[in-house]
Amino acid sequence: MPPHELILLKNMSQPGYTGSLADYEKAGGYQALRKTLGKVAPADVTTTVMKSGLRGRGGAGFPTGVKWGFLPKDYRGPLYLCCNADESEPGTFKDRQLMERDPHQVLEGIVLACYAIGAESAYIYIRGEMVLGSKILERALGEARAAGYVGKNIFGTGVDVEVWVHRGAGAYICGEETALLESLEGKRGLPRVKPPFPATHGLYNKPTVVNNVETLANLPHILTRGAEWFAAIGSPPKSTGTRIFCVSGHVTRPGNYEVPMGVTFRELIFEHAGGMRADRPLKAFIPGGASAPFLTPDHLDVKMDFESVAAAGSMLGSGGVTVMEEGTSMVWAALRLMEFFYHESCGKCSPCREGSSWLVQTMRRIMAKRGRMEDLETLTDLCKNIAGRTVCAFGDAEVSPIMSTLKYWRQEYVDLIREAEAANLIRPEAVGMRK
Repeated sequence: MPPHELILLKNMSQPGYTGSLADYEKAGGYQALRKTLGKVAPADVTTTVMKSGLRGRGGAGFPTGVKWGFLPKDYRGPLYLCCNADESEPGTFKDRQLMERDPHQVLEGIVLACYAIGAESAYIYIRGEMVLGSKILERALGEARAAGYVGKNIFGTGVDVEVWVHRGAGAYICGEETALLESLEGKRGLPRVKPPFPATHGLYNKPTVVNNVETLANLPHILTRGAEWFAAIGSPPKSTGTRIFCVSGHVTRPGNYEVPMGVTFRELIFEHAGGMRADRPLKAFIPGGASAPFLTPDHLDVKMDFESVAAAGSMLGSGGVTVMEEGTSMVWAALRLMEFFYHESCGKCSPCREGSSWLVQTMRRIMAKRGRMEDLETLTDLCKNIAGRTVCAFGDAEVSPIMSTLKYWRQEYVDLIREAEAANLIRPEAVGMRK
């Protein structure tokens, strides 16, 4: 395979491709469905996905086939598949492109996943602000139903799969799978305490699989070209296939880039995204969406796979790579993300609900040059009392910008506090000056 063969973005890179059913079929679409339904046992489909090494592309990177395997065996009730299209991680916009530009690729993956796990109902939970994407998906679903790819007795095989599009209301927390399920059920989107896990007690308390858009879009290609083909791409054996990385910030060509897992951040930023937008050198980058700890220019040669990024002290997350140039205030950058997390906290857990408020207040005071040296200890203590102490991973996510900037750019915090101290010293009331 060529080093940078496009898989998920291939169709939309062709001139004149509209994403319609006719265009998708002309490009070989739905052939995996025809070759699989009724001809390959569902258990064998799961085995193929396991052998491919496909891991979730939404953030956690959990092996997809293994996740399917957690469903109870010989269960005789309804099962559900939920496609997590609530793409709300700052700096991430790959799923949006997949849904808007090639919706049938996603739909084919959904039907294949339903067949593998034995689900007759699937829900696409799409972020409410993605109005265009939801309309395109609805139109594509209409085409797929009319052509017999979705609905009752697909291809006369006796397989029934119905798909619905459900728009969320713009809550970041609903990207967490159990909060997504709560929202689908018409409740407030709050994460559930686990266990039990969705595999046994998911949507409507039934066994459920939740997969990301990009994860599902890979299935038609894996089942057409084989597990061995996919497993040979990227960084075998644990980080296989290609991945779409969203590059934004101070680069010449921001956008989505599909590359084999295992290329370096240097290659992605300076070759694919065209390097820095101006003469200023790179100062920092976020490797996997706002939830991932910041990295420095010393990490540019880290391979973009799950294991390498984790070893560097961050995570690949949602694949959102945000680049910052010299001159960017890292205290300001951390504060902006902290304000986002504070706003999006669901409020269920006290450490997150109360701690995020204190973090924002303390960060704002430092940024406004009214901070004190003890504020740095306060920030560290607050972060330690939030991380690992919440129902979901939101607490860990919200403290990562602060902890990583304190680790690599602590001097910027110190400088702002020293400026505040100097300003206080020259005020008469601060030094007790009298007439």
